[in-house]
Amino acid sequence: MGRYRARDLLLLPSLVSFLRLPLAVLFVYVVNRPNWALATLVAAALTDVVDGYLARRLNQATATGAVVDGVFDKGFTAIVIATLVVTGPLTWQEALLLGTRELGELPLVIWWTLHHDRRQARAEDPRANWLGKLVTVLQFVSIACILQRSALEQAALVATGIAGVVAAAIYWKREAGGRLLK
Repeated sequence: MGRYRARDLLLLPSLVSFLRLPLAVLFVYVVNRPNWALATLVAAALTDVVDGYLARRLNQATATGAVVDGVFDKGFTAIVIATLVVTGPLTWQEALLLGTRELGELPLVIWWTLHHDRRQARAEDPRANWLGKLVTVLQFVSIACILQRSALEQAALVATGIAGVVAAAIYWKREAGGRLLK
């Protein structure tokens, strides 16, 4: 996939990923209007699907685009979770369940940032694992359940937490394949 390049930020898939930032800001303002908040959540999920589709379809999958997608996924989710905690429908314990994957990956992200050689190796193969994608879906489902005050809310949160732990462990295992400790 190659190197990180600033010019890749202007490719259509990256521009679609950037849409999650204004959607996150919009969520803050519509959180008390469940249908609007849910529509904002769906729009963000669609940008996540569309950016990947466009990257593959237009042959514009880049290391930079993969990072942009991940950053805006996590940024959107963090803003939504913080908003739900501040406005009350989500406790901080439930927020930890929603963010388990991100919390598990945080030391790894810091490590990647400090090690140029591993950052470049990651640029060559920046793919997410299927379980990481599942966690993203479960996060969106959990948030939708919270917004709709669904009876499935707790089950969705627990499923997200469990899948998040496993996904983070898989990311760590992938890096620890003889490379992490060098």
